[in-house]
Amino acid sequence: MNPELADSPFLRACRRRPVPHTPVWFMRQAGRSLPEYRAVREGVPMLTACATPDLIVEITMQPVRRYGVDAAIFFSDIVVPLKAIGIDLDIKPGVGPVVADPIRDATAVETLRPLEPGDVPYVTEAVRALTGELGATPLIGFAGAPFTLASYLIEGGPSKSHDRTKAMMYGEPRLWHALMDRLTGITIGFLRVQAEAGASAVQLFDSWVGAVAPEDYREFVLPYTSRIFAVLADLDIPRIHFGVGTGELLGLLGEAGADVVGVDWRVPLDEAARRVGPGRALQGNLDPAVLFAPWEVVERRAADVLARGAKAEGHVFNLGHGVPPGADPGQLARLTDFVHETSAR
Repeated sequence: MNPELADSPFLRACRRRPVPHTPVWFMRQAGRSLPEYRAVREGVPMLTACATPDLIVEITMQPVRRYGVDAAIFFSDIVVPLKAIGIDLDIKPGVGPVVADPIRDATAVETLRPLEPGDVPYVTEAVRALTGELGATPLIGFAGAPFTLASYLIEGGPSKSHDRTKAMMYGEPRLWHALMDRLTGITIGFLRVQAEAGASAVQLFDSWVGAVAPEDYREFVLPYTSRIFAVLADLDIPRIHFGVGTGELLGLLGEAGADVVGVDWRVPLDEAARRVGPGRALQGNLDPAVLFAPWEVVERRAADVLARGAKAEGHVFNLGHGVPPGADPGQLARLTDFVHETSAR
């Protein structure tokens, strides 16, 4: 890693080192809120875009050019590694990932083979191109966490209640653990491909894990997230863990072994720091809906996030979830500048 990149505010904050200003990036910063994104994606299915290196590079770079954020996030989708190993799925506009044959028995679990670098050559190509173009701006690689991937595979698509997923977890624990074991290997493989091609950090998204009670998280989920972070420790890059609705799980998310714990908007960062415990940086956590309010509200709320984030050992400013599709890019540009100026030390 070049010294300038290693000294970037984002990587310094992740490692809980002093920073010239609080670094900022936004989950889903590359996407539907940008007119330039809609232009390049016109007529191109999501999974095609995620497998086309030139498009991946262009879409990843768009918010970096527009906002001057402190990190880029690799443009992809959490189901890309599942598609790459042969799972019949598609991303339906307005719906999300839809799986043709949901996985609900041992025979189906056995179809989940390990991910090899040769399954995703477009990822390696795009990451290498991006690191060249980004220079001193870090690139974050990412993957979906095993629980969230399991939910899509078992339910057959997005679910609000995750009933079938929990039914397997509670009622067929042996099958559940076999599924989670395979998904953990696939997730490690996908993150390792990105890191070895040049990503400077990785983020594990567990979008749906907030549906699980703490004692169930400890038994059915924690062993797998812990394994992911432990196996990737040799890469010596920051590992970020983020889930939605995880206020009750923050201590366990800290225990899982990430360097940075992402916090959604439901728990203030000073309280999150207490729950997560020492030795971790925090990322977050402005409510994305605030972006639709007048600027003075955005400013006041962002200042509060920065003040509370100062209680953490390291703080990366972000939203508490992804940028909403209808957000005004102007608000995000102004917010990036505000965070940089207000936190300048």
